[in-house]
Amino acid sequence: METNKPLIYDLSNSELEARMKDMGEPSFRAKQIWVALYQTFRISPEEITTLPKSLREKLADRFAFKALTALREVQSEDGRTIKTLFKLQDGNFIEAVLMYYEERRTLCISSQSGCGMGCSFCATGQMGLRRNLTSGEIIAQVMYYARYLAEMDDKVTNVVLMGMGEPFQNYDHVMEALDRLNNPEALGLGARRFTISTIGIVPKIIEFADEETQYNLAISLHSVDDSLRSQLIPINRKYPVDELIVACRYYVRKTSRRVTFEYALIQGVNDSIADAERLAHKIRGMICHVNLIPLNPTQGYREQPTQADQADAFCAILEERNIPCTIRMRRGIEIQAGCGQLATQMESKS
Repeated sequence: METNKPLIYDLSNSELEARMKDMGEPSFRAKQIWVALYQTFRISPEEITTLPKSLREKLADRFAFKALTALREVQSEDGRTIKTLFKLQDGNFIEAVLMYYEERRTLCISSQSGCGMGCSFCATGQMGLRRNLTSGEIIAQVMYYARYLAEMDDKVTNVVLMGMGEPFQNYDHVMEALDRLNNPEALGLGARRFTISTIGIVPKIIEFADEETQYNLAISLHSVDDSLRSQLIPINRKYPVDELIVACRYYVRKTSRRVTFEYALIQGVNDSIADAERLAHKIRGMICHVNLIPLNPTQGYREQPTQADQADAFCAILEERNIPCTIRMRRGIEIQAGCGQLATQMESKS
C-alpha cells in the first residue's frame, strides 16, 4: 500500500513543477511527467523512459502512482457497456462505467465512495457515504479507461459524473479534476465533453454558474411535487423544487447554456400524465432538455420501471409543450450497471 505517499494525480502542473524544484530537478521534468501520465498513459515511474533512471527512482520513492485496483469487471451481452468495481488504497470501493455509442465513448465516473444523500431508489444512496474522493482518484478512473481504449486505438470522448456520490458535495476536488483533464497539456478533453450531475445542491449550482465554465450541468429531478420528491430525494426538504428551479434558471441566464433534467420513470409513482404536465409547467420557457430514464431496479427499492408505452406518453406531453425530451436507453441492466450496485454487493460480502 502506498497510502503514506502523495498521489501523483493529485498534483496540478504548477505543484508538480514545485516538487521538481524541491527535488533539485529542472522544471521541464514536470512537463515530461505530465505528458507521460496524461498523454501516453504511463502507470509507473519505470515506464517513463524519457526520464533519467535516478529521477524515476526518486519518483517511485516519493509518490504513489496507483490510486485504485480493478477488482471486478462485467460486460453487457451486447458488449456496449463495461462496468468496473475498483478498490481504493484505503480499502473503500467505487465504480465506473464505459459506454459505447456510435460516435462516443462515454465514461460514468464516481466522485465519492458511497453517498450521503439517501435517495430511496439508488443503490449508492442505500450504501451511505464513506468519503470524498481526491481529485487524483477521480482522474484515475478516467485514465484507467483512457489506457484501455488506447490499446484498441480508441479514446474517451465524454465524461459524466453520474456514478457514485453527489459531485457538488465534493465540489473543489471535482472541479480540480475536470480542470486538469480539460487542460490541453493533459488529457485535453474539451470542456463541453464533461457533465456534472447533481440532485440539487442549490448554493453549489449558483457557484457553478458563477464559474462560467463550459462544463455541462444535469439535475436529477425525478419529480416536481415537493412531497413526492422529498420521499425520493431527502435533500429536497432543504432545497425544495421551487428553489431548485430558480437556481437552474439562474444558471441558464448566467451561462447561456441549457440544463439537462434527469427523470427516472417509476411505474405508478411519478410517471402519470398529470406528473408530465406538472413538470412541463414548472420548467416552461427554460433552455433545457429532459432525459427520461426508466428506473434501474435495485435490491433496496421495490418499485418497477415505467413501461414503454407510458414513457412514450409522458415524453409526448413534454414535446407538445416544446420541451425537448429523450427516452434514454437503459444500459447494462443485466450487469447491474446502475451506480453502487456492485459496490454494495462487495460490502455485503466483506
